[in-house]
Amino acid sequence: MERAVTAVVATPFALAPWMAAQLARVEAALEQAFCTEGPAGLGEAMRYAVQGGGKRLRPLLVLAACEAVGGQPEAALRAACAVELIHAYSLVHDDMPCMDNDVLRRGKPTVHVQFGQAQALLAGDALQALAFELLTPEAGVAPAVQARLCRLLARAAGAEGMAGGQAIDLAHVGRAMDEQALRRMHALKTGALLQASVEMGAACGAPPAAAWAALARYGAAIGLAFQVVDDVLDVTQDSATLGKTAGKDAAAAKPTYVSLMGLEPARAYAARLLDEAQAQLAASGLADTRALAALADMVVHRSH
Repeated sequence: MERAVTAVVATPFALAPWMAAQLARVEAALEQAFCTEGPAGLGEAMRYAVQGGGKRLRPLLVLAACEAVGGQPEAALRAACAVELIHAYSLVHDDMPCMDNDVLRRGKPTVHVQFGQAQALLAGDALQALAFELLTPEAGVAPAVQARLCRLLARAAGAEGMAGGQAIDLAHVGRAMDEQALRRMHALKTGALLQASVEMGAACGAPPAAAWAALARYGAAIGLAFQVVDDVLDVTQDSATLGKTAGKDAAAAKPTYVSLMGLEPARAYAARLLDEAQAQLAASGLADTRALAALADMVVHRSH
């Protein structure tokens, strides 16, 4: 007698409760990281820069990638907080008058407006240092994993990543830029830290080389998609929705995907990048990439 074959139906992934649980872990860990105050009000400025807003996308990518490869949760939580501190420091410095000169971030005055330029500069410096302190505990994370996490984050934040992309951005205010140059700029300025978030999560485990490569390509695709969507939102949403000054890029004559391609082609490009990200997850061979897939969808379809 033949046995009946029972179809296996994949359980739909509920992003909201997963995010809530992960964000609770991240916020608690960030709070612990600020358990001591810096001198002369520095700790207050650092807290202000990190807490009370933000999507926490980068920490979520770290934790989702760690889950996908069956990695070490303690290492991943430290990496998640470290990458968020680097992101926060970059926003503090980017908003200063010598850079983008913005007064609104995450729906509140920017750090230099609230605390002064000197304190903002020091807060950014201290956040960057704290990120690497979190990655190098005395116990709980293997030294080889610590070293790999530090290297991934340092490269993504430096001249070959975020800082280099910002330099290109500032050098091209009011100047034309073709699509290839714009893609390179944003691959460094925005994409490098998002891709590194995925790779840092993967580095908390030991995925096969093919899975690692697929996750890196996934990270590159959503890193670029994030910036394309950012450019779209900059011209379609108001400041209250965005939590930052809308239309700032156009006012500063900065090249964007919308200015280069047009609004609808930019939206279509973001959709193609989402397809590429999902295809890389399918090619990774990993058993459960649902959180990463849902985060990619969130990146492209977000409203702020």
